[in-house]
Amino acid sequence: MLQSSTLVRRDTPPPQARGRIVKRLNHRRTRALPMMVTELVLASWETVARRTAMIARGACTPTEYQRMIMEKAAALQESTMAMMTGRGKKAALAPWHRRAKANARRLRQKT
Repeated sequence: MLQSSTLVRRDTPPPQARGRIVKRLNHRRTRALPMMVTELVLASWETVARRTAMIARGACTPTEYQRMIMEKAAALQESTMAMMTGRGKKAALAPWHRRAKANARRLRQKT
């Protein structure tokens, strides 16, 4: 009779090899710079149009006005740090891209 400690599973690699096989998964999609610029332009246009409509209707809250200013200051700070550390054009554009897409998505749900 075989003891359970002597059984070798064939579907798992030995412990020393496991670290080399498992790769870190990147959850964020990487985009080419021209695609990022295009998405930024479209999302910015949509955000400006939706916020302008909110202002015209009188539905823009003080929180939304504050958000308009604060998000730009934060994006500028992140972008400046990326440029100063030499991380490249995509890293400098990423804060603007991320916020513009998030705003367009958020404002799309409001209306």
